[in-house]
Amino acid sequence: MRTLLTTSAVAVLLAAASPVVAQTSITGGSGGSAAAGGTSASTVGTGGTSTSGTGRTGSSIAAGGSAAAASGKTQTGVSMNKGNGPVLNSNARAQAHDGGTFSRSHTRTKVKAGEQVGSTTKTMSHVPGSKPTMSRTTTTAR
Repeated sequence: MRTLLTTSAVAVLLAAASPVVAQTSITGGSGGSAAAGGTSASTVGTGGTSTSGTGRTGSSIAAGGSAAAASGKTQTGVSMNKGNGPVLNSNARAQAHDGGTFSRSHTRTKVKAGEQVGSTTKTMSHVPGSKPTMSRTTTTAR
C-alpha cells in the first residue's frame, strides 16, 4: 500500500510540473488598391501557420489581383513558390493603363512555418500632369 501511494504522489507531482503545450497560430496579410482616371488595380496576399501541441507545423498562403480600364489595357499575375526551408512565398501584381493614366498594385507575402507571416503591398496611380499617388503597407505577425 505504501509503494502505491508514493508512486501516485510522484505521478501527480510530475503532471503538475509539466508545462501545458498549446497549439499556436499566426495569420497575416495585406492588400491595397489604386485608381486614377478610368483605371484601377488591386492586389491582396494572406498567409497562416500553425503549430500543434505535439510540434507539427502546417502553413498556407494565398494571393490575388484584379485590374480594370475603361478603354485601355490591363494585366494581372500571381505566382507562388516554396522557398528555402519551411518558407512559402507569393507575389501578386495588377496594373491598368489608359493612355498616360495608369494604376498598379503589387503584394508580396512570405510565410515562415511556425515563426512568422509578413506581407507588403505597394500601390501607385498617375494621371499625366499631376503628381503620382503612392502608398505602402507592411504587416508582420509573429
